[in-house]
Amino acid sequence: MRIFLTGATGFIGSKIIPELLAAGHTVLGMTRSDDGARTLEAIGVDVHRGTLEEPDTLRDGAAKADAVIHTAFDHNFANFAAICEKDRRAIRAMGSALRGSDRPLLITSGTGMGSTPGKPATEDVFNIEHPNPRKASEMEGAEQLNAGVAVSVVRLPQVHDTFRQGLISPLIAVARGKGVSAYIGDGQNHWPAAHVLDVARLYRLAIEHCKPGTRYHAVAEQGISARDIAEVLGKGMGLPVKSIPASEAADHFGWLAAFVGLDMLASSDWTQKALGWHPTGPTLLQDLARMDYSSPHLPYGN
Repeated sequence: MRIFLTGATGFIGSKIIPELLAAGHTVLGMTRSDDGARTLEAIGVDVHRGTLEEPDTLRDGAAKADAVIHTAFDHNFANFAAICEKDRRAIRAMGSALRGSDRPLLITSGTGMGSTPGKPATEDVFNIEHPNPRKASEMEGAEQLNAGVAVSVVRLPQVHDTFRQGLISPLIAVARGKGVSAYIGDGQNHWPAAHVLDVARLYRLAIEHCKPGTRYHAVAEQGISARDIAEVLGKGMGLPVKSIPASEAADHFGWLAAFVGLDMLASSDWTQKALGWHPTGPTLLQDLARMDYSSPHLPYGN
């Protein structure tokens, strides 16, 4: 297949490309910059110039492809609701180019969208009442599915290697700035995780085995406690580790306070059986322990 990949030079997208090429697919990769174009060309990827802010460029890219994988996302989490609406518009634009065909559109969401109180998130649940604005992506995906687009979803946990780790990356920046690695209360809330190479393989399997309306969980570990995460970060940066009360979370964590105290256990049992996907990469705590904390921590790219 000729696959249009948004976020082609980003953290996850750049790892999906080798998976697709090795499987015999061709890739049309979206980038906004000259540097990104040169990077893609050097590895045998066709370049499509576009941005999330220009929906027509997304529509044009989708129109040129047999399938679409959408991983691009604006990681300005301080304006999370606005960037989730931007993602909704992006999905709508690409869907308009695929409507009425069997060409698959694989979009991205978060595992929290499958949560129910007291249980790990599962693939068969979409909690439309969830307060997380990220639900906009799946809501638009459902609209496009009803309009005749072959939409399916990959839901992400904290995706990691030794350089980036989802929301833990900005958490590291907070710890550096505050001089302490903190968690809320007893720290027994949990975040799910998966190594980025395992996640990339899941995207490839999901696009190859397209089943419209399906949700996949890219989860290798159902949940790592906030306290365990704080402790390995503290050790890596040589910082003290402490608990702070929930009443002080907003002052300490800033915009991250909306996420740091959440218990986000998530299962991938169904995904693993459906796709024969079995994660093999390092654990989150292993990657955090192996990091070079002497280097500035970089944000995601698209």
